[in-house]
Amino acid sequence: MDYLGWVQWPAMVVTVLAAWLIGSRQPRRRVAGFSCFIASNILWVIWGLHSDAYALIVLQFCLCAMNLRGFRKNTE
Repeated sequence: MDYLGWVQWPAMVVTVLAAWLIGSRQPRRRVAGFSCFIASNILWVIWGLHSDAYALIVLQFCLCAMNLRGFRKNTE
């Protein structure tokens, strides 16, 4: 497996961490969760480009837009 193929593993770990943080009652942790989700979106797009997974790439752009909205709502 080449190096870009391994990007899926950190992407998965960051996604799970983000989901954990989003469930917090503390706004600061939720903001960190949305930040992690945005980082995972970027990692998944990198992996998707490498793997020609175009539906995954489109999904990540849609999810990133929702994560940016959540980030904004939790920092107001």
